[in-house]
Amino acid sequence: MSAVPAEQATEPAAAHADRTLRHSISEVSARTGLTTHTLRWYERIGLLDPIDRSHAGRRLYSDRDLERLAFLGRLRLTGMPVADMLRYVELVRAGDHTVEGRRDLLVAHRDEVRQKIADLHATLAVLDRKIDLYSGKKQNT
Repeated sequence: MSAVPAEQATEPAAAHADRTLRHSISEVSARTGLTTHTLRWYERIGLLDPIDRSHAGRRLYSDRDLERLAFLGRLRLTGMPVADMLRYVELVRAGDHTVEGRRDLLVAHRDEVRQKIADLHATLAVLDRKIDLYSGKKQNT
């Protein structure tokens, strides 16, 4: 499995995640909503550490792998580019001396997410006004 401790790989909860290999690629796909193609691609580009294989050559994922995928899924949901996700994972792999760099990357991304949320709230307000207009609740705006 991975040479990177899970607490470095994802969120603090991963520190307690089980490293036992037990999840097939199809199970991980079903649990994460990622296609098997995407899971293989994540491994190929380095978002995941090399996944161990069964005696038959099938990928076997641990709970720690699932924790990393959950964290990466959250980052992706916020619109973080894959290149930034990869940069984050590379910093994790580089060790504890990169904690500040990881924090800085996440803080910068959080600022972008907050701006997107503000933009969405403003857009929602415009939509609400138009819906009210078309419902006869307000004058033309």
